[in-house]
Amino acid sequence: MEIVIRSANKSDAAIIFDMIYELAVYEKAPHEVIATQSDIEASLFAADSKSEALICEVDGTVAGYAVFFTSYSTWLGRNGIYLEDLYVTPHFRGIKAGKKLLQHIAQLAVSRKCGRLEWSVLDWNQPAIDFYKSIGAQPQDEWVRYRLEGRTLLNFAQSETA
Repeated sequence: MEIVIRSANKSDAAIIFDMIYELAVYEKAPHEVIATQSDIEASLFAADSKSEALICEVDGTVAGYAVFFTSYSTWLGRNGIYLEDLYVTPHFRGIKAGKKLLQHIAQLAVSRKCGRLEWSVLDWNQPAIDFYKSIGAQPQDEWVRYRLEGRTLLNFAQSETA
């Protein structure tokens, strides 16, 4: 079984979109996917895109994808990589496809002299948590992630500060 990791290109937008939806179903949130295939194509593959995507193929069949972007740590004074999505279709789980995807991104982080590679995982996703711990990743329990989005983001952005 040959596992190949390659950079995604515009022609991969449809398959990436399909896997984004599969991931959302797995994470019990398909109703939160408002992006369309056209959105993915336009944002992820635009000339000025700040994000990158990888495709994992097993024997020539697309098995998964990853999307990531450059972050920055003021404490380290260095860039990092934030992994937004890592997904392998159920049929290809257990053959190290996800590990190869993550290792490829780790290699990019090292070659780019990044200070860290980080991501988030749902607290109930025990298979992912176990996988991440198996490669030496450590949870950052002291941090709580916050989010502004949609109408709340717009309202705050347009509000008057006192």
